[in-house]
Amino acid sequence: MYDMDTRKRTLRLLGNGRSLNSVSRETGISRSTIRAWQIRPEPLPRVSPTPCSGPGDLAAYAYLLGLYLGDGCISPHPKGGQYLRIACADAWPGLIEQCRAAILAVRPSDKVYVLQRQGCVAVTSYGRHWTCLFPQHGPGKKHERRIALESWQQEIVDAHPWAFVRGLIHSDGCRTTNWTVRNGKRYEYPRYFFTNRSTDITSLLTRTLDLLGVEWRRANEANVSIARKESVALMDAHIGPKY
Repeated sequence: MYDMDTRKRTLRLLGNGRSLNSVSRETGISRSTIRAWQIRPEPLPRVSPTPCSGPGDLAAYAYLLGLYLGDGCISPHPKGGQYLRIACADAWPGLIEQCRAAILAVRPSDKVYVLQRQGCVAVTSYGRHWTCLFPQHGPGKKHERRIALESWQQEIVDAHPWAFVRGLIHSDGCRTTNWTVRNGKRYEYPRYFFTNRSTDITSLLTRTLDLLGVEWRRANEANVSIARKESVALMDAHIGPKY
């Protein structure tokens, strides 16, 4: 956590006409952090407690929130409590392990196990607080109802934006090689792609990308593309492909 004097000194350097890159190199503070200070220089308030036992590791929670919004669901247990399930494709064993590790970091006292299904696994955990930790749970499909973050969730996302974006990309996104033809020659370039039928969830992603200085465009209501060279490089530094 940087104190207010450090934030003010850093912003004064920008105010004197310095570039974001040069200020970042001189201070050792990341460009994404400095960009966030340009929007809000004051430190974020302490995260408000959730209605139940709160998450343990907040960065892990931001990542798990992204996974849940993409490929997660919560179902009740007949004797009380709930099951959290995150669907992960068999093709990404590293993602399965990251999901499992994130659940344990958020709820160290809850057990996590993997249920094999056709073509995918459900990383599953039983607990009594999942509906409190993910109040977006509700009847029906996510894209057919409103999805909005509680204030305490937004505070966590604002404090750990890259973890949140990583969770969303790891669930409903990918890094691909796109191509185009110019003057009869084929050119290939990498891009990130995110697909979710909930406009609320895609808006949560794009709001966070704006905070991080990542340029994006909406191909249609369900698809977000990140193809500018500088933005892809930024995503590569913090997200990278699934594995």
